[in-house]
Amino acid sequence: MRVQAAVFMCCGLLVSGAALSAPSFVNGLAIPGATGDAFGTSVNDGRLGFFSDIYYDPNRNEWWGLSDRGPGGGVMNYDTRVQRFTLDIDMNTGAIANFQVVQTLKFSSAGAFLNGIAPSPTSVLGSAFDPEGIVVNPLSGNLLVSDEYGPSLYEFNRAGELVRTFNTPAGLVPRNAGSGIANYSNDSGNNAGKRGNRGFEGLAISPNGQYTFAMLQSAMLDEGGGSGTVNRIVKFDNNTGNAVAQYAYSMKRSGQGQGISALVAINENKFMVLERNNLGLGAGAAISSNSGANLADKEVYIIDISGADDVSGLDLDSGATFAKVSKSARWLDLDATTIDLDGDGDVESAGKSPEKWEGLAIGPKLNDGSYLLLAGNDNDYSVTQNGSFTQFDVYFNFNDADPYAGSIQCALGSTTDCTRTQDGSVAVLTGDYRLLPGVLHAYKVSQADLGTYLAPVPEPETYALMLAGLGLLGVLARRRNRAGQSA
Repeated sequence: MRVQAAVFMCCGLLVSGAALSAPSFVNGLAIPGATGDAFGTSVNDGRLGFFSDIYYDPNRNEWWGLSDRGPGGGVMNYDTRVQRFTLDIDMNTGAIANFQVVQTLKFSSAGAFLNGIAPSPTSVLGSAFDPEGIVVNPLSGNLLVSDEYGPSLYEFNRAGELVRTFNTPAGLVPRNAGSGIANYSNDSGNNAGKRGNRGFEGLAISPNGQYTFAMLQSAMLDEGGGSGTVNRIVKFDNNTGNAVAQYAYSMKRSGQGQGISALVAINENKFMVLERNNLGLGAGAAISSNSGANLADKEVYIIDISGADDVSGLDLDSGATFAKVSKSARWLDLDATTIDLDGDGDVESAGKSPEKWEGLAIGPKLNDGSYLLLAGNDNDYSVTQNGSFTQFDVYFNFNDADPYAGSIQCALGSTTDCTRTQDGSVAVLTGDYRLLPGVLHAYKVSQADLGTYLAPVPEPETYALMLAGLGLLGVLARRRNRAGQSA
């Protein structure tokens, strides 16, 4: 059964339940890595960037899948964009099927597209944009998108045009604390603020649309850097565009690219956090040994900020005493389940899970009162590049013990000019090899699993239409008339 009608929730659905059990896996999709968007381009052969983030808008029954700055680490020309897509959903089981892109929207400002190329000069952010998180403001329908370069938070209208830039707290700006000079492109010369490529990664919006929460991927340079385990959640007021609070979040560990990838609001105080490291199936990642320090982490936690201190004016590794956000035990292990990634009819063996689980969203309410929870990966377009910025497709044989160790790279768009990724030796691309797909996992989450869940309030005009459809506007008008006559 396909979801077609809009989902209306006037004030959010209050769900009670003390203990939180793990969501149940329903099914998954492996979307071919060569799937393209509505524009196409010579960069990354016109492919989707898949899921740096996912958001479901219940007021419009719309799914959004965000692409990041594109391939090449910020050195290749790429107009940043977001995809609106549809899914067939079995409203009884939560099973998903038939992923389809229905709109590709490019981000622009003053008539020019925002680009993934790193800031140059590095001290000026300019139009450089690396989008990583997306939500829809339920009060306006506008898109709010977080950026890693700034770190920044932007608001776009439904045409993808920049409406407003939120005010980033000064302490988060990547800079040299002595000179005050910023380097938005990389860590060179910086000793304070967010780390390179570690800006606002997670993004969530309060159910009433009043606040947006942007989360750094990991600890800042002056708060532990690469070995730090505490990073920040920034609470922005959507009316003023200013940050009104910051909260400290403690990660599971540091190293191996450990960081957060997604933030999802359950209510005004509770959130899901997707935390992961860089082990798994990826264009440059090795399969972990699944033990000790080499354990692959792709995990979702439930956090609560209601008892956390505002750490806006604090140095988080100075020894100061403060309350962090509370954090549950692991709620969901995303790489505990694998699916058929290459279409050969066999589910992949344990441990073969995408490296970059980055998208997470609460979807529509199912017929039994539970909810669909959707998770997705960022496949990095299944490309890599050399020092001369020449791109290559990366192909994997998912039947290998470590698919990356035996991966093959070919000139972009070619299947004949190929070499082994590991040693550069000549290789022949056979039918056993596939581009890294985009992966979606569907989970079924009961009301008790979510605790006190509040869905986003409808946009005002949507709410009015809903009331009109129920015939309530006329009732309210008659009551007002009678009250006026009585007065």
